[in-house]
Amino acid sequence: MAEIPAFHEVAFPLSVALGASGGPERRTEIVTLASGREVRNTRWADSRRRYDAGSGVKSLDDLHAVIAFFEERRGRLHGFRFRDRADFKSCAPGASPAAGDQRIGTGDGATRSFQLAKTYGAAFAPYVRTIGKPVAGSVTAAVGGTVKPVTVDAAMGLVTFALADTPPPGAAVTAGFLFDVPVRFDTDQLVVNLSTFAAGEIPAIPLVEIRP
Repeated sequence: MAEIPAFHEVAFPLSVALGASGGPERRTEIVTLASGREVRNTRWADSRRRYDAGSGVKSLDDLHAVIAFFEERRGRLHGFRFRDRADFKSCAPGASPAAGDQRIGTGDGATRSFQLAKTYGAAFAPYVRTIGKPVAGSVTAAVGGTVKPVTVDAAMGLVTFALADTPPPGAAVTAGFLFDVPVRFDTDQLVVNLSTFAAGEIPAIPLVEIRP
């Protein structure tokens, strides 16, 4: 019987993830007119991350851990968490997350649950990225600059305030956090040649972000 695709709330081996390469990808359609001018249109509203974890494999033990992880995920079938070393905080990589880092909503006096998000840019066309896989225990939130206790759905990225702390109308709701990227393997085959690996050639381990 075929397995139903699922998301496993487990992290890709961190020692390998920290040496991976990759980043955001967008899909832009460009048409060059007879005048030489261009018409550009984005086909994706949201970016999508792609990584190659092969560059993070430094030893046979690393390789063994990745193979075991690949087998348990059944190749491309099941998703998992991945730590993007260049972008895994609500703040800059060298700073510590704080409750005022990211604005995630505005109070209306009734709404208590808010989706975590991270905003990129400010002046021209800020991009708001939904954060669905926060790291458990890393989230702090504030209402109007005052830190409030929240419950966190670490599998969905929702933060919920207690009834007594319901954000009042117009109040800024902010949060600070660590987060992972939901990904899957982008191959059903890992090709490993131990002779070339010993000579310094690394295997390709492609990963692609799973969109919510």
